[in-house]
Amino acid sequence: MMSMFSWGAGSRKGLRRSDVVVDSNSGVHFVRPKSKIQDISVGRRIAAFLRGDGNVDYLWSVESSDGKAKPGKLNSLNLKEKIKEIRCGDAHVVLISHGGKVFLMDTSQIPRCMKGLNSEHITQVACGDQHSIALSQDGQLFTWGQNSNGQLGLGKGEPSTMSPQPLKSLAGIPLSQISAGGDHSFALSLSGAVFGWGKNSAGQLGLGDLSDRPEPVDVSCLSLKKTIFISCGAEHTAILVKDGVVFTCGSGRYGQLGHNSFRDELRPRLVAELWGSKVSQIACGKHHTLALVGPSKIYSFGRGDQGQLGNGQIVNQCVPLSTCALITSVEQRVTKLIAGGNLSFALLDSTQECQKGPAKHKPTIKKREALDEKKIDKWISGCNSSWERIQRQVFICLIVFFLSEFSDQTSNFSLGYSEITEIFSSASSINGSFLETGCDGHYKTSAGYLGLDLSLARIAFEKLSTTKKERRVMMKVSQVVQQHLLPSLSPSPAGVEGLRVYLILPELLRVLLKQHRGTDLAVSLAEAILRLHRDSLKALGMLWSSLSDSFIRALVTTFRSVCETLLDGIPKRLFGHEALQKVVEVLQRVYEATHRRKVPENMFQIKNINIYINQIRSRLQVLTDDWDDYAFCHAFEEEDIADMASIYQEKTAVEATLKMLESCTCIYDLEAKYAFFKGTAQKMKEESSFRHWFLQSAEFELTVRRTELLESVLSQLHSAEHYLFRRPLKVKFEEEDGVDIGGVSRAFFNLITKAFSTEGSKTLEIYDDDSQCAWFRPDHEITRGTSESFYLGMIFGMALYNHFTVNSLFPQALFKKLLGLKTTLEDLEELSSCEARGLKQLLDEDEDVIDYMYLDFTVKGHDLIQDGGNVLVSKANRKRYVDLYVDYVLNTSVTRQFEDFSKGFDLGCPCKTWKMFRPDELMNVLCGELEYQWEELQKNAIYRCNPTDKTVEDFWKVFFEYSDENKKKFLSFVRGTDRLPVGGLAKLRLTVYKLNVTNADERYPQSSTCYMTLAFPNYSTIDTLRKNLTHAINHCEEFSCS
Repeated sequence: MMSMFSWGAGSRKGLRRSDVVVDSNSGVHFVRPKSKIQDISVGRRIAAFLRGDGNVDYLWSVESSDGKAKPGKLNSLNLKEKIKEIRCGDAHVVLISHGGKVFLMDTSQIPRCMKGLNSEHITQVACGDQHSIALSQDGQLFTWGQNSNGQLGLGKGEPSTMSPQPLKSLAGIPLSQISAGGDHSFALSLSGAVFGWGKNSAGQLGLGDLSDRPEPVDVSCLSLKKTIFISCGAEHTAILVKDGVVFTCGSGRYGQLGHNSFRDELRPRLVAELWGSKVSQIACGKHHTLALVGPSKIYSFGRGDQGQLGNGQIVNQCVPLSTCALITSVEQRVTKLIAGGNLSFALLDSTQECQKGPAKHKPTIKKREALDEKKIDKWISGCNSSWERIQRQVFICLIVFFLSEFSDQTSNFSLGYSEITEIFSSASSINGSFLETGCDGHYKTSAGYLGLDLSLARIAFEKLSTTKKERRVMMKVSQVVQQHLLPSLSPSPAGVEGLRVYLILPELLRVLLKQHRGTDLAVSLAEAILRLHRDSLKALGMLWSSLSDSFIRALVTTFRSVCETLLDGIPKRLFGHEALQKVVEVLQRVYEATHRRKVPENMFQIKNINIYINQIRSRLQVLTDDWDDYAFCHAFEEEDIADMASIYQEKTAVEATLKMLESCTCIYDLEAKYAFFKGTAQKMKEESSFRHWFLQSAEFELTVRRTELLESVLSQLHSAEHYLFRRPLKVKFEEEDGVDIGGVSRAFFNLITKAFSTEGSKTLEIYDDDSQCAWFRPDHEITRGTSESFYLGMIFGMALYNHFTVNSLFPQALFKKLLGLKTTLEDLEELSSCEARGLKQLLDEDEDVIDYMYLDFTVKGHDLIQDGGNVLVSKANRKRYVDLYVDYVLNTSVTRQFEDFSKGFDLGCPCKTWKMFRPDELMNVLCGELEYQWEELQKNAIYRCNPTDKTVEDFWKVFFEYSDENKKKFLSFVRGTDRLPVGGLAKLRLTVYKLNVTNADERYPQSSTCYMTLAFPNYSTIDTLRKNLTHAINHCEEFSCS
C-alpha cells in the first residue's frame, strides 16, 4: 500500500478521516491513505489530490479574519472522465483525462472542458500563478491565461486570453517536459535544450539579465548539460541534469537557490552542496526547493517560516540540509517529490520496491495507438528498456508495426493510415525520432552535431519499399509529408532539434527516387528549406557539413538526380522553371556547406548540363522573338493580350532559371562552366552588335604597333567608349598582313601582357626570385594618378571576354581577390615561400624563442597596428601578427593598385558570369592550363597529306626530341601563344600540310595561328627539317601572307 509524508502550512488538513496519520515533533506527518494517492498539486488557494482510481479530491483555502489563508473542506470532483494528471495554479486547477481531454476548474468550483483543445490529445500540462501550458500528443504547445510579463510566449504586446493559443515559435521541437512558475515558463526538449520565457525580474530565466522575454528563448548556457527536468517556483528555477547535478537561478531572497547566500543568480549556478550526491528528483515550492538523493534522503532549502523545509524549524535556510530523520528512517522508496506554495509531499512505495534504487524523473513519451510498452520491450530486447531508449526506437517500431500488422482489409488500412497521418504530419514526431542514444549522443545536439542515428531512418524507409503492399504505405507517407508536414514547418525553428526533419526526409526521398517517384516531394522539401530564415539556413548548413561521408553522398545524389529529372522534364512541359530553380539552389547550398569536407566535386556535377542550358536558351530565344512580334504589332486583339501575358510570364521564368543556373556553380565541371561563360559572352556580343548595327563596324578594332606596343594600346584604350568592350575584338598589327580570325588576337594578348611584366613596369614587380611570381608594387611606391594597373586589368578582362589567354605571372591570390575571397597564409606561400615558411615557424615556436626574436608589429618599416614598432610579438599575439602580415602584403599595401586593376577588369569583361569560376579555375581559364600532355598533340592531329610520309614522321621525331621550352615555342609558332585552353592539348587540333615547292631545303615551315596549321616543304633530310623548324619557332613572329 502506498504511503506518503507531508509537511508545511496546513499539511495535516485536507486528508480523509479514514486515512492513517502519524504526527512528529518536526512537523512532518506520515500518512497511509486508505486509497492510493497518485499525484498531488498545490497552488496558493487550492490543493488537489489525484487518487489511484482516477478520481480527484480538492480543497480551497479560505481567508480568516486576520487575512491568513486556512484550508477549507475536502471535496470530491465528480467527473465521468478518469483523470491522469492534475496541476494547480494560484486559484485554478487544470486536469487531463486518460483520453487526453482538458478540464479547467476555477473559483466557481465547476470543472469545464476546454473547448479550444477539444480536437487535441493533451499529454502534459503546467500551471503558473495565473497562466497554463498544455502539450499535445503531436508535439504542439498551447498557452492561455494572464500575459502581463509575456508568460504565454506569444510575442510582444499580445494580450491575456482564456482561449488556448498555439505557441508556434516552438513548433517542430520535440518536447519532453513543460514547467511553469509564478509568471515564467519553461519547455525542455528531448535532447536537453531548454527554452524559457515570461517574467525575469530576478533572473529566473537564467539568461544573464533581468529583461522579460515575450517569446521562448534558448537558455544557451544549459546546452550540452543533458538537462532532464525543470521545476519552477514563484521567482526561481531549479534544473536537474542527467548526471544528478542541480543548477538553480533566479531569486535567492529566502535561500531557495542553495548557494549559501541570499542573493539572486542571473544564470544557472551549480548547487555545490549537492555535488556528488546524485540527485534523482527536484521540486520547487513558492520559495523553497527540495532534492531527492538515494531512495529516500530529501534535502531542502529556502523559506521555512511555515515548516515547509521539514526539518522541525521555522527559519530560512540557504544551503541544502537533510529533512527530519522520520523520513529517512522509513524503509520505503520515495517515488515522487512534490512541492507547491508552502507545502511539501513525498509519495512512497513499498519496501520491496526500495531495492530498485531511487525513482527518477521520466521524460514524457507521446504514446501512439500503434505502440504499447510490452511490444516495445520485446522489440528492443537485450537493450536498456528505459523510456529514453524507447524514444530512440519509436519511429522504426512504428514502421515494423505497420509491416507486421497491415492486412488487405480496408478497416486495417484506415487505422494504419490514421497513424501514418498522425506521425508524419507532426514535425516534433519526426524530429524526436531516430535519436542517437549511445553515450547520450543526442544530448550533444548543437549546430555542429546532429544527435541523430540516420542509419535507423535509412533502414526504416527501405523496409517500406520492399513489396507492393508496403509501397502503398510509402505512398501514403509521401502524401502526408507533402500535404501536411512540409507546409507546417516553421521558417525559424527555436532550436537545432527543429532542423532534424531536413536531414531525415532526404532518406525518405532516396527510397522514393529509386522507385522513380518523389520528384514533387523533393521540390516541396526544397521550398521548405529555402523558406528558412538566414540563421536557420546557416545552422542547417553546419548540420549538413557534420554528416558522415555516406549520408553527404546520399544527400547530394538525391538533389542532383532530382535536378536532372527536372531538366529532362522542362522541355516536355512536365515541370515548371520555378521547381528547377529551388532544387538547384538547395544543391548549391549543400555544396557551399560541405565543400570544406573535400566532397568530390563530380558528385554535384550534372552531365551534359550545357545541352540542357542550350535548350533553355533556345526556348528563351523563341519567347523573345514571339514577344518582339507582338511588341511591333500595333493592332491588338483581346486574345493577343492573354497570349502576351503568357509569353511574358514564361520568358521571365526562363530568364530567372538561367540566372539561377549561372549562380549555382557546383553543377558544372570546368569545361561546362567555360562553355556557359562563352555562350553568355557570345550572346552579349551579338546583342551589342545588333544594337549598334548602324555603325560602320560591329567590332572593337585595335590597331597596334609591334615596336611601341604598350603606348599604342594604352592610347586607344584610353579613348575607347565603354560600349565597345561589349563587342568582339579584332586586332591588327601595323605593317603586317595578318587577318585576325583568332590567331592575331591570341598573339597580341601574349605580347601585351609580357610588355606589362617587363623590368620597366610601373605597376608590377617580381616579388620573390624563387617563385618568380609577379605582384603589384606597394601603393606608396606608385605616383598617384598612374593608371597602368587599370589598363592591365582591362587587358586581362578583354582577354577573358574574348576567350584568349594571357602571359601572366600572377599567383592565385589575385584571382581570389577578384572573386572577393579572403587571402590566407597559403596564398602568401605561393608568392613567397620563404616569408610563409618563416611565419609558419613563428606559429610553432616556443614562447622563449619568440621572445628572443624581438619581432615587432611592422613589415618593411610599415606599422601593422598603431605604434607597431613598440609592440613586440609574443606567443599570445603571434597569430594576430601573422594575419596582419599576410593582409598587409596581399591587401593593405596594394589597395589602390588592386582597386584600379579590378575596375579595369570589370570594364574589359562586361560578361559577369566569370564569377562562377573558382579562383583556380579562373586562373586556368585566363592564364592557361599548366599541364602539357604532348602526346595529345600528335594523337589529335589532322593530316591533309599522307600521315606516313617521311617528312611528317621526321617532324614528330624532331618535335619529341625538343625540350619543353622549344615545344612551347613551337606551340606559339602555330597558335600565337604557348598557353593552353581549358581542357589542355586534348582540345587542340594541329592540321598538317605538305608543300610541294622548289628549293624546299631553303624554305622555312609555315603556320597559320588562326587555324593552327603547319605546312612543311618536302625536306630532303631530317637534319634540314630540324634546322629550319628550329629557326622558325625562334625567329618568325610577324604575321604575313607569304
